[in-house]
Amino acid sequence: MKTILCFGDSLTAGYGVKHDESYPALIQQKLDQRGWAVRVVNAGLSGDTTQGGLSRLAYWLQQPFDIFVLELGINDLFRAVPPAQIQANLQTIISRVKVAQPQARQLLVGMEAPLAGLTLPVVVPQVDAFHRLFRYLAEDNALPLVPFLLRGVAGQPHLNLMDRLHPNAAGYQRVAETVWEELEKIVLPLVSACEPKR
Repeated sequence: MKTILCFGDSLTAGYGVKHDESYPALIQQKLDQRGWAVRVVNAGLSGDTTQGGLSRLAYWLQQPFDIFVLELGINDLFRAVPPAQIQANLQTIISRVKVAQPQARQLLVGMEAPLAGLTLPVVVPQVDAFHRLFRYLAEDNALPLVPFLLRGVAGQPHLNLMDRLHPNAAGYQRVAETVWEELEKIVLPLVSACEPKR
């Protein structure tokens, strides 16, 4: 049995929807439908930041996993944390995962801001730097990247909760598809290697 650990904030936890409507749960459904022996663990925590993620990472590094999906950073931007610090914290998380679980593959999930109609406590250059940092991290660490988790969802009222920040159940269906586009490429070789030779 292979394990995917989804590590993130409320967008991973599935804030505002049922547990089985979160994107990790929907990924689990895709795996089950294919008959793949892969378990998805939802390690999302609503309100989490990159610094908060660092603080709770040690516990999860003690758990065995084969794929680590990293989705953090947007709450930092809302709190005016400098993009350079966000990038440094994410790099530390990536590096610690590499050291603790060198066999594990990692998938980095990017975000964009500002989200439609929302005012951020940061200036445009910081927002631009925030957009770029995910690509830089992916390139520097040779990691696959989901460029924008909320692609096709952000700014669409019918796909979001009333707060305009978090997807609703229909929105998470889109989010799961976006993540799956990259995640499937990582999972497929793992499950293929486990299949008995005919």
